[in-house]
Order: sequence, then structure tokens, then C-alpha cells
Amino acid sequence: MASRSCGNFLDLASGDLPDVSRTPRGIPRVMTIPGIISDGNAGSDADSDSSSPVCRERKIVVANMLPLQAQKDYGTGKWRFSLDEDSPYLQLKDGFPPETEVIYVGCLKVEIEANEQEEVAQRLLDDFNCVPTFLPLDIQKKFYFGFCKQQLWPLFHYMLPICPDHGDRFDRQLWQAYVSANKIFADKVMEVVNPEDDFVWVHDYHLMVLPTFLRKRYHRIKLGFFLHSPFPSSEIYRTLPVRDELLKGLLNSDLIGFHTFDYARHFLSCCSRMLGLDYESKRGHIGLDYFGRTVFIKILPVGIHMGRLESVLNLSSTCNKVKEIREQFKDKKLILGVDDMDIFKGISLKMLAFEQLLHQQREFQGKLVLVQIVNPARSFGKDVQEAKRETYSTAKRINEIYGCPGYEPVVLIDRHAPRYEKTAYYALAECCIVNAVRDGMNLVPYKYIVCRQGSSSMDEAMGIKPDSPRTGMLVVSEFIGCSPSLSGAIRVNPWDIDAVAEAMNMAITMSDAEKQIRHEKHYKYVSSHDVAYWARSFMQDLERACKDHYDKRCWGIGLGLGFRVISLSPSFRKLSVEHIVSAYKRTSRRAIFLDYDGTVVPQFSTVRTPSPEVVNVLDGLCNDPNNTVFIVSGRDRTSLNDWLAPCEKLGLAAEHGWDKTSDWEALAVDLGWKEIVEPIMQQYTEATDGSSMEIKDSALVWHHQHADPDFGSCQAKELLDHLESVLANEPVVVRRGQHIVEVKPQGVTKGLVAEKVLSMMVRDGKAPDFVMCIGDDRSDEDMFESILSAVSCSSLPTAPEIFACTVGQKPSKAKYYLDDTADVVRLLRGLANASDPKSRHSTQFQDVETKHVWTLGCLRVVFLLCVAMYFPDVYISCVLFDAVDFQNVSPGMQLWGVISEVNEKDIVDAEHNILSRRYHVGQLVSCFVLEVDDDKKDIAIGKIWLSLRLPLFHKSLTLDVIQEGKLKSIISAVIFIQ
Repeated sequence: MASRSCGNFLDLASGDLPDVSRTPRGIPRVMTIPGIISDGNAGSDADSDSSSPVCRERKIVVANMLPLQAQKDYGTGKWRFSLDEDSPYLQLKDGFPPETEVIYVGCLKVEIEANEQEEVAQRLLDDFNCVPTFLPLDIQKKFYFGFCKQQLWPLFHYMLPICPDHGDRFDRQLWQAYVSANKIFADKVMEVVNPEDDFVWVHDYHLMVLPTFLRKRYHRIKLGFFLHSPFPSSEIYRTLPVRDELLKGLLNSDLIGFHTFDYARHFLSCCSRMLGLDYESKRGHIGLDYFGRTVFIKILPVGIHMGRLESVLNLSSTCNKVKEIREQFKDKKLILGVDDMDIFKGISLKMLAFEQLLHQQREFQGKLVLVQIVNPARSFGKDVQEAKRETYSTAKRINEIYGCPGYEPVVLIDRHAPRYEKTAYYALAECCIVNAVRDGMNLVPYKYIVCRQGSSSMDEAMGIKPDSPRTGMLVVSEFIGCSPSLSGAIRVNPWDIDAVAEAMNMAITMSDAEKQIRHEKHYKYVSSHDVAYWARSFMQDLERACKDHYDKRCWGIGLGLGFRVISLSPSFRKLSVEHIVSAYKRTSRRAIFLDYDGTVVPQFSTVRTPSPEVVNVLDGLCNDPNNTVFIVSGRDRTSLNDWLAPCEKLGLAAEHGWDKTSDWEALAVDLGWKEIVEPIMQQYTEATDGSSMEIKDSALVWHHQHADPDFGSCQAKELLDHLESVLANEPVVVRRGQHIVEVKPQGVTKGLVAEKVLSMMVRDGKAPDFVMCIGDDRSDEDMFESILSAVSCSSLPTAPEIFACTVGQKPSKAKYYLDDTADVVRLLRGLANASDPKSRHSTQFQDVETKHVWTLGCLRVVFLLCVAMYFPDVYISCVLFDAVDFQNVSPGMQLWGVISEVNEKDIVDAEHNILSRRYHVGQLVSCFVLEVDDDKKDIAIGKIWLSLRLPLFHKSLTLDVIQEGKLKSIISAVIFIQ
């Protein structure tokens, strides 16, 4: 069933939203013919958009706020708009080629009346290439001031609502407003995007579920996301009730950007702990495998716009302000702080450290001034008011104690300070201090560095020579995003008042030569890593992340905010029973290789013994004289021998090193290395809570599945390095797998077993003409590779029909897949029935003619109808469909298909072989043709039985039916019971 976090608003997230004005069709999406522009809407299919070329390369930048300033002329009643030159979203255009068209989607900073919205939208589209998102007022308040500012923003800055006085508790209504707002943003993007060519870049925590809506509409959309705030550690983030929905939202992007490695590391840790996803680094790029898609991680802090800042430096108003400040603070040194008024900027901590400095270094009294510029608060909660009161009281106390006529130690500028005034203070300050207790990035140090570099106009205003050395000192908190990039800054813990005071003293008293060296290092970095570099680098990585979008097949699965896309190779398809049975019947020398755990028995089942059905099926296959059947497993030989003893003709290869044909035979003789490995593994087992060691005859395995994910992974890497160093001269292989570290004899793999068996068959004059291999994990890839290489290298006299099949839809060397162990057993049952038709063990239609099944099905329907009259909530497990346009089908044939639409909001439960499954839109299902009417010449009309559980009334779905991997027809199947 749907998770509680999204179940209550699936209607809302699916489009049942307040009416929102549509964007005027001023931006064409595609050119259907050169010179002729079409504004027609695309079809509803996720990938049905035209592939015709577009006019220009386009980037769509989506943020909470548009890079615009708005002001209403109350005399005329008209709105006046202008570009916000300080917005990084506007400045990032410099990183794109000049011919690139950039479209902005976001909200305005002012409220526009409903009757004005259409006119304003058209003006912004024509004049600024901006698409405004007009959120209803109630949604806007709950979305921005509610969920974003009261819940996400504090949590991302490590503030938990321990009690009502310290933050607001989770409110589901605010969460629903957040989802609604993201859905409206998505609708606006969909109105202008050409998903085949445009790149969409989404910004910040306000829009974390927006990628889900876009990916659901366009499976192959080119989508990047950049988080401008911190990402908290997993211990903090996991307290959020909707943690999974937000993580899955981000994972529907192709590239996710963070300012620092710490933020990225926390995100990856959350993905590992909460979603079970592992990451790996490939040639310097970090990637997460998410249902066949690789989601890349980008680590790069945003920069500043050098040209914009340098132009302000040369303004006459800036120069005049410099002269004014120099006169005001004559013979005094300035320490500058520029911060927003909020609880995380550490303004009061900064003042306490400055007070400590004046107390300890009395020579600074009367000569040192702290100028604190306070930007207007972005929210107006009680925490902001408390921070403001504390700031004012602290400044007042310091001025009363250490001030005197003509000297005020702390100058508090709590008003809107224009750019030129801030620039003037940057240029004159001896030291700049950023003391935030937590901040995503903070560009104040970067701006300070550029302003201290100066310009010709500024040099004249400051009275310094053009060739004089430039200096500047920074004191920065360890907990802000820009700190790692400023290697010459003095880094401090803002909570340590004494250490911050000492850092300010060091910054003021440091020699000019040392200041110059540090400043030059900073300026070189800041000037080369500006906002254009940041945007260009991110977009290059996004293009690389999206380059193989059209090389794979995609399916969308999951409902609501659990939606994701499965991406697989075009040649990778589900192995149908009919297809392999046909090949099975045509051949007479067959080799069958099967893994054990995760293949014939469920991977995480507490019962490891095979079911009677599995033993029966394996025995049936082995009794066919044309078959050579092997179980190839890493399990110990004793267990496999006991469990599968009834299958007397079954070959067993256990522990990757034992082969049973007539008796046990060791594939590796030298096992002296075990005496070295066992005490080392024991040591790591004792040091890692939740880990265990498995001792086999020919291998040793260290398991950390039940240990802490991060610590277990770290210990596994350390154990791997340790064992590789001590076993360098031993004939063994040290391998790291999924939650394991394994040591086994060198050259002994599942692939070696397959090669040995195939060679034995050739040597006995029974060269195989049919080879089937089924497995579920990395070790089975060796088998797939060995079988495929045996054919390609012509080691077999004639090329056999090969069926390499993995369990689960995931990247593999195999050509086919099956969904789970139930599918594997069903397939093996089909092969066993083909070997001995007289003893068919069909679980669905045993010894019953098709017509009889049809009759029984009808009787069951009548019975269920009667039940439904009194029990309307009853679910049914057998459903009948009308199917049309079937070609080349026969009674009893099993097909498979993709559910493309279900008209209910909840997940559809299905029953197969008593195992309960959940079916989603886009998921593959199997179905059986029970009856075919051959009287029709052009089409065949058949009845399909499908094992599903659906509510009885008013339900329907659309099923794309496929036979042997080829689309045969698309049917709109309506359940008879309504």
C-alpha cells in the first residue's frame, strides 16, 4: 500500500490542484519543419515528443524566486519589472555559450492579483524570458513560510524541534502544500520544455520533489539539481517523516550538486541507510546506481560574478563612500561582518569573541572597531526576534563597557545597505569574519577578497599606490560551505569564544608579507572559480550524465512520490516461458546452470532449505537423459548435499571450489592460506558489531550485512586492504561483494565450473546445443561471461542456443532477466513439463481443459458477484479481460505485458503462487490466453486470465501485451466485475 506520507495527497499530487493560469504560448517547444514552428501540446505518452531539431540550445533554470525585481506604480496601476543583477541564477548565464537561450521558471517576490496574472506572465515571457509560477496565497504561505522555513530549513541546519519552543513539529498540511507547489512548478516547466533537447536545472530545497513530477512525465528528461543549503548527517535527516520521498525526488535527477564533500557524503549516507543504495567512484565521478540509471554527484561550490563586483568597485558612489568611512574611522582598524539576521549566522557569538578580544588585548581599545552589517531577515519567526534582541543587547553592553566619546567598539548597521556601501566596507576592512554556526555556502568571504584586490578608482579613493601589495585576512567558521576552498583563512569553531578572539587577534597582528601571501592564494582561486565556471562545470557534467539516455529502454514504476524509472539495455528483456520451452524442445543436449540463494530460493528468506516444489522440479529436469543440470553456489558443500540429496543426478558445485559428479572433488588443493586469514577475519568480527565470519571448506567469508552501513563498509575496505597485503604471495583471490569480503582459491570461480562442465560434455561427444544459466549476483556474472566467451571463441563445435538470465531488473552481462525466484521456479516447471508431458505439474491448470477452466472461471465470477453485493470491500484474485488484436496466439499461451494505466490511486496487489506481490503502473506482468476465436481472419479475440487483486467496483487498466519481447497489441482491458 502507499506510504502514509504520500497516501493522503495522491489525488493532489496527480493533478487535483487549484486552477493556475497557464503560461502564454510565447516560447515554442519544437520545430516540426524548418522555419515552421508548432505550439501544439505533446501527447500524453512519456516519450512521445517530437524528435525534430529545436531552434536554439536551451537551458531551463527553475528556482523558487525569479531573478527579477518588481515594483508597482500606484499612479498608473502598472507593474514595473527589472532584472536582479545580484541573483546568481541570472549570473550563471555567463557560463553558457552566447547563443544559449535561458528560460527561468519561478515565483515573483510580490503578489499579483488574479486578473493581472495573464498580462504579467506575457510581459515577463516577452521581456525577460521568465515564466512566473503564481501559487495560490494559502499554498504559498504553507509552502514557503511553512514547510520550507519552519521545517526543512531548520532541519538542514541541524536544528531539531525537540520541544515546541525550539522549532515547529512536522505538519502534514504543510507537507501537502509543499507537494502542491512543486506540482505547480512542474506544470509550468512542462509547458515550455522540449524534453529531448532542453536541459532543466532545478535549484535548492524548495523544489526537492519537482524532479519526480518531471521524470514521471518525461522518462528521459535531462535534469540536474543543485542544493544550496547544507545537507545534514543521517542522524538528523532520518528524523524527517517524509525522508524517503525527498531522497527519491532528488534521485530522479541525473546530476545532484553540493557545495562540499561533507554535504554529499551525508546525502550518500542517507541513501545507503534508508534506501539501501551503494555508490562508487568511476574516474573521479561519484555515481549511484538507481534502478539501472546512474545518478551522478557533483561537488563544487558556487562562485561570485567578478565583473559585477568589479563594476561596483569603480562606481563614484562607492569611492565617495570609501572616503566617508575613512574619515569616520580615522586611525582605527575595521573588522567586518556581513550576515543575515537569523539564529545560524552566529552574530552574537562573534560579538562575544570581540568583547573577549578587547578585554584580553587592551591596546585595541579605542583603535579596533567591529562593523556588523545585518541584512534584512528572510523570515519573521520568534527565533529571529530572539536573535535580534540578543544581538542588540550584546552590542549595547560592549559599547557601554569599552566605548568612550568618539569611539564606539561595535557599529551595528541594521538596515538595507546598498551594494556600493557594502563594497566600500569590504575594501577598507583589515579583516572579515564569518562566524556562522551552520551555513550552506556564504559568499561574503569571496566578495571581501575581490574588493581587497581593489581597482584603479578604489586605489585613488583609499590613497594607496597602484603597485602596492594587496592584503586581506579572513576568519571563517568550520561549518560554512566556503571554508574548504579558503586554505589561507583562519578557521575557527564559532562556539569557542576564546579561539575566535585569538583568531581575530592573529588576523590583525599578522605581518603584511604573510597577509599578502594568503590574499594572493585566495584571489587566484576566487577569480578562476567564479559563477560562470560553476555553471559551465555543472552543465558539462550534466551533459555527460545524460549522454546515454536514448541508448536504453525505460519503464516508469511506482505511484505518487515513489515513482522512479527503470533503465535497461535494449537487448535486455524478460525471459518468457514459451520462448525458452520452444528452444528446449528443439534441442537434445542441454546444459543447465543454476545459482542457489536468490535464484531457486529467496535471497533473504530465513528458511534456506529448498521447497518440495523446487526439489521436485530439479529432479524432473535431472531425470531427462538429455539434460546436464548443475547447482553452482557459494554455499558450503555439506548443506547443499543434504538439502538436494533427493536429486541423485544433480551436479553440485559448492563454495566455488567443489564439484560433484560422482564424488566430491576439490578444484583447489592448497588451502594453507586459511590459517593466515581466519585470525584476521576473527579480529575484524570482534571489532565490528553485527558482523560475522563464515568458514567453508575452500573459502572464508566475512559478512557485514547487519553491521552499521557506514562502519561496516569502512571496515570491509580496511579488511580488503589488510588481506591483500598479507596474501600477496598466496594463490588466492580477495574479493569484496555485496556486504561481504571473501577469500577463495585463485582462478576458482563459477565461470570455471561452467567451462569445466561444457568441456566435459564436448569430450564425451555430447557438445551442448542448449545452454541455460540463471543467477542473481556478481559472482554469477562470471558464469554468464564464460558461457558467452565459449561460444564467441568457437570452443564448441556448433553454436548452441544460449539463455543467460539474471534475477531482477539490473545491469548485467546476461541478455535476459526474471523478476524473482517465483518466476525462476515457474520457468523451470515449464521446462520440466516439456521433458515429461505426461506428468505436467501446472499450478494453475492441472489436467483441466481450457474450456473447462473458462467455465469454472465464469462460475467463480458469478459467485464473487453475489459476495460483492454483501461485501463490497472484498478483493478478487482472478480477473477476466476482453482482449483484441492478438496475432499468432494459441490456447494456454502465456504472454507478458506492461501495465500502462490504472484508474485507482493505490498500489495494486497481485497474487502469484501464493506469494503476495505489488503491481504498479509500468510494471511487467504475466497473463494466460485461455481461449482464442480463430473465426476472425484479421484479428483474434481471446480471453485472458490475469492473477491480480483489485477492488471490485469501477476499476480498469490498460495493458500493453508483448509476446517474446515484441509488442503485439495494445489492449484496453476492462474488468468484467464492476
